Order: sequence, then structure tokens, then C-alpha cells
Amino acid sequence: MFVHENPPILIGNSLTKLRIPRSLRNMNPLRARGVLRLRTAAVLLPGLLIWGGCAGFPGPGTPEPRRGDEIVAAGQFIHTGTRVVLWMDPGGYDAYRVQRRFGPFEKSGWQDSHEEDKDLSTPNRYGLRGRTLTPAEIERVRGGGWDLPLLQKVVDQFVIHFDVSGTSRRCFQTLQDSRGLSVHFMLDVDGTIYQTLDLKECAWHATISNNRSIGIEIANVGAYGVDEKNPLDKWYKKDAEGTTLTIPDAFGVEGIRTPGFVGHPARPDPIEGNIQGKDVVQYDFTPQQYRALIKLTATLCQVFPRITCQYPVDAEGKLIPHKLTPEQWRDYHGVLGHYHIQTDKDDPGPAFQWDYVIGGARRILGETRAFLPPHQAAEAGRD
Repeated sequence: MFVHENPPILIGNSLTKLRIPRSLRNMNPLRARGVLRLRTAAVLLPGLLIWGGCAGFPGPGTPEPRRGDEIVAAGQFIHTGTRVVLWMDPGGYDAYRVQRRFGPFEKSGWQDSHEEDKDLSTPNRYGLRGRTLTPAEIERVRGGGWDLPLLQKVVDQFVIHFDVSGTSRRCFQTLQDSRGLSVHFMLDVDGTIYQTLDLKECAWHATISNNRSIGIEIANVGAYGVDEKNPLDKWYKKDAEGTTLTIPDAFGVEGIRTPGFVGHPARPDPIEGNIQGKDVVQYDFTPQQYRALIKLTATLCQVFPRITCQYPVDAEGKLIPHKLTPEQWRDYHGVLGHYHIQTDKDDPGPAFQWDYVIGGARRILGETRAFLPPHQAAEAGRD
């Protein structure tokens, strides 16, 4: 066998000459071949390891595609199965900004905003989830060092609101520009979910529950006393084919993500009910909102194990339609309404279909047992 004096070998994308010692040139060809293979492997292996490691990454400048259904929790993208627009996306709503989102840009800075609206008492609209953290944990996360396991220890409630604004665009304008508040999610009439902050942030939406909760504002003009003057006739028109959501011209439809969207409440007639001991009336949410909310609820219950997929019920398994007692609120882990937290709130209102949302989310999660209040669920588990 002829042994090439300096045979070329390929390392990465370049040819390299392997120098053959003089001792191999006069060796038995078969033995020389074996020795040459071992020495070649010794030269190749480091280069192959380096090259192979780099091959696990896309090339520099390669964009990472998204599907458009992701939410963000402690910096991680998590799929929901429904359309989500993040604060970093075109057309999104960014609660991290200190500027007002609407109005003249040259007057949107903090100083001008505070001078024009004294309700804006601080540039930030959110805070740190620090109430249940240790000093060491606070020191770690104050610079952004949240990880998902730590966030999962803190979050155990998902709070449902209606926004009274009617559209998510107007809702964000109220929260960001006028009230200095925030919420993690907004759900528009067409079923589009907007996320305004990473879920690691403590959004200001539900007073005592802020530190432990995730919040969502669902676009709906709200609930009103049955004997009170209300704007429902301006927002809903009935005809022979049913009831249509009609956004007043003053609110505009430019913020609706779905072009030409025409909305209808899930039930055509207004729904009456008693919240906080008061009889109120409200139109239902849209089917698109319910479908999106069910998927988001299932996602949050999956990602945050301490958010139990249930709503507050009494000993008979019926929805509690008023503020929880301090003890009930302290011990409650799950999905709840704003009115379960504060006596001056009635959202998400009497029209909100709790069984439909929780039942749908539980089916996605694979929980086949029908929704039961805690004491009945415990008894069923013993059967």
C-alpha cells in the first residue's frame, strides 16, 4: 500500500494536511493503515466536536419564527392555541412604557403627563411581586432574575374583569394614560388577546390580589343597575336576526384586529343577576371571547399549578356572587372575579358563563370529572 506523505483531510470546511511520520512510511501497509486511522481520529475529533456544537445553532442573523399564540412568563414563550398579540408586536400595547400611549407624542412624557393628570402618581404602572418572597429572592428578581419555578410559587389566582371601555384599545387608553394602572391581558371583542406585561410583573388591577394574581380585562361595556340609566342601547342593536354589537362612533373600530369584524353577544338578550346584593343587567360576551378565554384559562392552569381550574362556590356548589371573606380570599387558589376581591366591583358581571369557561378549560386539561365544589370533589375522590 502506498502511504501518502501528507494526505489532505477535511476538518470543518477546510482541507488540512496530516503529516505522516517517517516511521510509518516504511511500515507494513496494513499496520500503517491502522495506526494512521487512529492518529487521524485524534486530529479530527476536537475539530468535529467544535464544529458539531456550533451546528446546533441557527446561523447568525437567522430570525426565530413565532406562531402568534404565545404568551410570556418569566421570559419563556408558552403556546395557548389562540391568537395573542404581545406588547413587543406591531399593534401591541406596552405597559412597560412610562409615556402615555395616546394623544400628542410631544406631550406624552412623564412630566407633561403628571402635570395634565394628577391621578398619574408614578411613571410605572406595575411593580414587583415581592410580598411573599424572601429578602434573598427579592434581591435576585429585582434585576429581572425571575425564573418560572419561582413565579409558579407566587401566582395562584387568575382574576377576570370586564373593562367597561368596550374595546381593548379604549381599555389600554384608560389604564395607561388616565389611571396609571395595568393588567397582564386584555381580551378584545373579536377574541384577540393582548399581553401588556410579562407575567412575572405585578400588574395593578385588583388591589390585595395583585401580588398573587394574573389579570385579564375582557372588552365589554359592563353591568348596570336594572333601574339605572345605562349605555347598552348604544352598544347593542336588536333585529330579526338577533343582537349585534355596535361600537359607537366616538370609540372607533380602528383598534379591532379582525378587519370588518361584526360581533354578537353569546346570548341575544340582556342577562340580569344579583352581584354584591344588587340587581344588575348586562349583555353577554362574544363567542370569540369565550373561545379565547377558555384556551388561555387552560394554559394558565397548566403553567401555574397553584391556579386550580375552579371558581368560588358555596357549600351547595353555587357560585358566590359577592366579595369573599378575608379567610376565604386568603385560602382561595383558582379563577375568580373582581367582585370576589372588592365590594365596590361587579365584574365580570351576571352574564359571565363560569361553568362554560371552567368546564371548557378542564376539558382541554383532560379533567373529565364534572366541576364540583371542594367538599364534593373530595368525597368523589374517595368513591
